[in-house]
Amino acid sequence: MSGGRRPCWSVFAADGPASLKSPLRVASEDALAFWEERLAAEGIAVTREPGRLRFDDPEGLGLELAASSVADAPLVARHPEIPAELALQGFDGVRGFSSDPERSRRLLEDVLGFSSTGSADWEVRGVARGGLYAYDEPPAGAGVPGAGTVHHVAWASTMEEHEAWQRRVTEAGMHATPVIDRFWFRSVYFREPSGVLFELATLGPGFGIDEDPAHLGESLILPPAFEHLRDRVERVLTPLPDPRAGWAS
Repeated sequence: MSGGRRPCWSVFAADGPASLKSPLRVASEDALAFWEERLAAEGIAVTREPGRLRFDDPEGLGLELAASSVADAPLVARHPEIPAELALQGFDGVRGFSSDPERSRRLLEDVLGFSSTGSADWEVRGVARGGLYAYDEPPAGAGVPGAGTVHHVAWASTMEEHEAWQRRVTEAGMHATPVIDRFWFRSVYFREPSGVLFELATLGPGFGIDEDPAHLGESLILPPAFEHLRDRVERVLTPLPDPRAGWAS
């Protein structure tokens, strides 16, 4: 921590107040054209402009693909119908809403190590990956939690530095939670001064500690603390098909 290590940009969950949006990286305009055609074939309305493709998911959550050229190794999900050079490459950045981004500047720059790239825009980099964080003017009215909204943004931390990050943000005046054991990872939560909920999540232990990585997602896996609730949980979940069931070996 004393050496100024920064949290690595990572992912967010999508189940709460409408305070965030995030573009996904693709490698080129050709990739945008591919996804424009693929989405249109599924009846999904899209808006295309240079370097960008926007659309809504079935819950009404606005999504965006951005042609982004970065040195980071792409995070490509393998699929037999998607050529690797056209595939999604992970998140490009996160955009929150704030009427006064200056409230957050000290925390972002002095505490979390973000680098300013504009009046309300920052870059954040870890050892291996980086991304963008920015604020837009908020829409009229308050956000309403529910389907089609985004809950928080998570920043990755190593297991070794996680408790030090918790102390660092707490000493900066943020009302951070204690480290919460999620079994597959550890979490710390706090609201930054503009009101966006941040999570510091560890990169481990990982989903491979209790399941074969080659079969992730094929069955409902619960953390040990919730296993006794399996009957109740399974009754209220919508069964999902195995997307790999029809793939060739």
